[in-house]
Amino acid sequence: MRDMYDDGLQARSEIRRLLRDHDHQPRKGYGQNFLVDPNIVDRMVRAAEITQDTQVLEIGAGTGAVTVALAAVAGRVVSYEVDHALEPVLDEVLAVTDNVEVRFGDASRIDFNRALDGGPWTMVSNLPYNVGTGIVLDILQGAPNIERLVVMVQREVADRFLAEPGAKTYGIPSVIVGLHGTAHLAFGVPPQVFEPAPRVDSAVVVIDRKPAPAAAERAVEIASAAFGQRRKMLRRSLAGTVADESVLVAAGIDPTTRPETLFPEQFVVIANAEVGP
Repeated sequence: MRDMYDDGLQARSEIRRLLRDHDHQPRKGYGQNFLVDPNIVDRMVRAAEITQDTQVLEIGAGTGAVTVALAAVAGRVVSYEVDHALEPVLDEVLAVTDNVEVRFGDASRIDFNRALDGGPWTMVSNLPYNVGTGIVLDILQGAPNIERLVVMVQREVADRFLAEPGAKTYGIPSVIVGLHGTAHLAFGVPPQVFEPAPRVDSAVVVIDRKPAPAAAERAVEIASAAFGQRRKMLRRSLAGTVADESVLVAAGIDPTTRPETLFPEQFVVIANAEVGP
């Protein structure tokens, strides 16, 4: 795959030139940490298993480093960027492509189930740290047309997505990912491959969508209430959310247990127990 887009890969010197030529300084408020290692870009695109039939969504076009690599192997790329000041950079970088549509706007406010026509879609993104978690969880719950997500996030966020019951990092993100997909860690990413370098490690996570249970939305509501008071027993943390602890008993759940011990599917069982057999 690599030789297909070698000429478009952006190393640190090229990204610094682009930013200098267009008088752009990375903006902390937008979570701008531009990926400057072509090898990481290559590994990320490979993890997505893209073909010429694939429609790709990218969130956070930045300087177009990942965008160009995606355009070389995908049939169509729709890339969102919140920072209008990067438009001249992207115009220069993407001038040689004919299958990329750049849309300027805040991706955290977009309904991608409506914004993306047809399907299926694969999402490949170096996500801004400040909005990455919310975007992934919103897409999993509300955009079933996006069937695979390959996302670069903070390592601690990746740990939350992948956490199992009993882990300190297990919580609502883990439950939502578990109900809507199967996820695995593709590889870790050190700070020095970004410009500017963040103070934390990153990781690329792959999430493949699976059919969600019918009661998934209610299960997440129940889990949210439970994890809102994670140190309390379920009989107390869910008081006012479920009718009474008889619902837990009907679901086969010990009312004295705590939320971090339950698998995502067990919150679905509780939701189903509310309506009876």
